[in-house]
Amino acid sequence: MRTDKKRILLLSAYDAASHRAWRTRLEKLLPEYQWTQLVLAPRNFNWKIRGNSLIWAHKEAETLKQNYDLLIATSMVDLSSLRGFLPELAHIPSIVYFHENQFLYPMAQQRVENIEHQLVPLYSALCCDEIVFNSRFNQESFLEGARSLIKKLPDKLPKSILEKLESSKVIGVPLSLETNPRECLTKENAIKPAATGKPVLELLWNHRWEYDKGPGLLLEVIKMITDQSLPIKIHIVGEGFREQPVEFSEISILLRQHEQKLGLSAAEFGFVDDVGKYQTLQGSCDVVLSTALHDFQGLAIQEACTMGCTPLTPNDLVYPEYLDEKFLYQRGDNDRASALEIVKRLRLWLDIINSNGKLPKAELEDYEQESLRQRYQSLIENMIAANDRNSGI
Repeated sequence: MRTDKKRILLLSAYDAASHRAWRTRLEKLLPEYQWTQLVLAPRNFNWKIRGNSLIWAHKEAETLKQNYDLLIATSMVDLSSLRGFLPELAHIPSIVYFHENQFLYPMAQQRVENIEHQLVPLYSALCCDEIVFNSRFNQESFLEGARSLIKKLPDKLPKSILEKLESSKVIGVPLSLETNPRECLTKENAIKPAATGKPVLELLWNHRWEYDKGPGLLLEVIKMITDQSLPIKIHIVGEGFREQPVEFSEISILLRQHEQKLGLSAAEFGFVDDVGKYQTLQGSCDVVLSTALHDFQGLAIQEACTMGCTPLTPNDLVYPEYLDEKFLYQRGDNDRASALEIVKRLRLWLDIINSNGKLPKAELEDYEQESLRQRYQSLIENMIAANDRNSGI
């Protein structure tokens, strides 16, 4: 079927939740283009980041060889190798989008540092036409990591190799198309009474159940809340995997004991796969908590904010980029020190709702759909127009 729409090929090599949210929202925001998307499931990380070009070149060659006006790839796509397998792709203007970077991944037994994880995104960035990061924190930390890596290499490379990275752009992942941030930010959460008659603060932790999201700190926070019998109902939700940190087993036991002791109804624990149910949960909570060690936009935190939650996040990573100091806690030298800061803030906020006060709300206008739509549209239009001019179209 013939169409006058410009054609965009989008590749996501490790299609985790934030990657999926970005690419599906981008297509909905920009329906004036004809989109073709190829994705690989977020499993077997070591193989996917190195083998995606081999998989696609031999399984999707027919799709990849079609005529496109623009190629957009996530940073985990091995674009340099894919162009080697399929030279047709080398003639299409290209964007590499960074949701995260491997230079800052907190090392643990589950994953040791691997130079391949750092070189693949670096090669892809250096061979594309435009580089886009989802945050300044991501951009600056990747640049710092790339500079450090190049200094360690046995063969000296010119400093100019990073000039393209230094001129990269920052455009965030748009907030959900299913929510209206302006309406949600004015919503006041109802205060839920406990069996004791005192107000209850409802707390949401909504991250992947993996090491880099800080389950050790989360466990310390829950121990303190339960030891002090604070009237806080805690929902632990997010995507789990076959292997998950051992802390979640102890967290589950502590929360059930806490609920029974305070006479609270059972909180959510586990992945909520129904979008409507999840948004209702967000709208019923007072506070959304991050204990992350590794976060480059904090989409889960941002979307809970649009549903009326008050954020409580570390004072590092990406969070100071868009949250005021009143929403940040001091990260300590260890989990216990950080947990003390978190619980101290929660107690203050409990005092506020006990006196019928209102918790502060975060505003995230820069991440609203229309603002980001214009920025993505401008980038894409300019790249396609420049390519058309160079091609004599």
